[in-house]
Amino acid sequence: MKALVIIYTRPGCHLCDLAQEAIEQSDCRADFELETVNIELDAELLARYGDDIPVVTINGREAFKHRVDTKLFKAAIEQVKT
Repeated sequence: MKALVIIYTRPGCHLCDLAQEAIEQSDCRADFELETVNIELDAELLARYGDDIPVVTINGREAFKHRVDTKLFKAAIEQVKT
């Protein structure tokens, strides 16, 4: 079963773009589904995260905040596969 990865983001967020690039370059794309959520479209998410983005969750658990390391992301995906 593939992991569900969600990036909580907002338009114009440079760190969010970098996080998504790191995820896409992780060389394990076949092992997860990727969703992006614009926090500006949900008042609750906007209140929760504000400028504290990106936040990346894997299967509902917060895995990364602000920056994503490609190797650590791949290791996290490998861990949820087992």
